[in-house]
Amino acid sequence: MDFGFTEEHHQLRKTIRAFTEAEMLPHVMEWDESQEFPVEIFRKLGDLGVLGAVFPEELGGSGYSYVDYSILVEELARVDPSIALSIAAHVSLCSNHIYLAGNDAQRRQYIPKLASGESIGAWALTEPESGSDAGGTRTAAVRQGDCWVLNGSKTFITNAHIADVFVVMAMTDRAQASHGISAIVVEKGTPGFRTGKKENKLGMRCSPTGELIFTDCRVPASNLVGKQGEGFIDSLRVLDGGRISIAALSVGIAQGAYEASLKYSKQRKQFGRSISEFQTIQNKLADMATEIDAARLLTLRAAWLKDSGAPVNKESSMAKLYSSEVAVRVANEAVQIHGGYGFIKDYPVEKFYRDAKLCTIGEGTSEIQRLVIARQLLKS
Repeated sequence: MDFGFTEEHHQLRKTIRAFTEAEMLPHVMEWDESQEFPVEIFRKLGDLGVLGAVFPEELGGSGYSYVDYSILVEELARVDPSIALSIAAHVSLCSNHIYLAGNDAQRRQYIPKLASGESIGAWALTEPESGSDAGGTRTAAVRQGDCWVLNGSKTFITNAHIADVFVVMAMTDRAQASHGISAIVVEKGTPGFRTGKKENKLGMRCSPTGELIFTDCRVPASNLVGKQGEGFIDSLRVLDGGRISIAALSVGIAQGAYEASLKYSKQRKQFGRSISEFQTIQNKLADMATEIDAARLLTLRAAWLKDSGAPVNKESSMAKLYSSEVAVRVANEAVQIHGGYGFIKDYPVEKFYRDAKLCTIGEGTSEIQRLVIARQLLKS
């Protein structure tokens, strides 16, 4: 077993860290307060190869491995989890669904623009009455001649108000329940398609989340991604990779909160000493560092397995479950170490604390991850 990073891994981390600290760090709270996504940063990340991370070079991608991708998502989240979340939804969900399930023409049509940042992607599964129970999808797509006609709505869609390309799950055969769900590409500006309410969130505030509304929305029949009725099956494959990215995002949040706490503990003095000299604070820091390392190793294991072509259903869920809950625990302890200062916006741990919670909810709640893991265990 090799637990070392290659020189290429180190260089990738160094490159992304330099970008985040120069281009993102000075504006994190400004973006959080305004709740406006910095599209110019998205374009610059496209130039860096981040948006085409895991796609082949012939489609405009960077040809990175999932280990590489985990490193870059972690580094983005270490500075601003909101940006990392929008990138993950763009790459791991929207673009990856087209890449995994789409035909060659669809890949050539969409992936190069998504990889460059010319187009922004979103992935639409969740509905007001269909969260963890994705089989309860109500959005319908009916075939009429050479078109699909969509009616319904989606909610909690990351990038809803900035995206150009949407992969939408819709029921094409209600009698087949989840096996009647198909994936269809809908482009911004299509008649009958509009965005609805933009959510006002606790955390991840500059990553836009909102509603999609379809009213007799007609798209070409050729926009069907994958086979009819296999959209939900393909979504599960997409989520296996997506959960690795959320695990990496969680590790980044935890790392950022830990580093801020370590720095603060050395500077803050009480009773004539730095608080880092007190055993209680040392114990907190030790536990934080240990849990972060464990979460990172679980994430990298899942990424390595995916790169090797092995099934990662259980391993990606384990990584996502553990890392997301570590992010919450570490962010909580970070605020505690900062005391009253951790509760105000002048210090970064306040934002990490708010952002971390989403990681235990999005792309499958912690409860769903435990169900996925248990089902795999019981198969053996």
